[in-house]
Amino acid sequence: MEELQYHDEGRNDKKDEDGASTYAKPKFSEDEEILVDKMFRLVGNRWHLIAGRIPGRTSEEIEVFCTAKYGPYQR
Repeated sequence: MEELQYHDEGRNDKKDEDGASTYAKPKFSEDEEILVDKMFRLVGNRWHLIAGRIPGRTSEEIEVFCTAKYGPYQR
C-alpha cells in the first residue's frame, strides 16, 4: 500500500537539532495579543472560542501562540 504524505501549508513547524518538530510562534499584532490574553484568562484553552473573535486566525494558531507565550499548563 502506498504511503500518503500530507503537507499543511498553515503550519510553521521547524526541526531542531534532534529532528524533533517544534513550532515557531506565530506573529500577532499588539491588539491581537491583548485580546488573546483577555480571552485566554476568561475561557482558558478553548482555542476555537478565542479564534472565533479574531478574523483570519485558526484555533491551531491561537494554541501555538498561547503555548509558546504562557507554557503548556498555564491558565
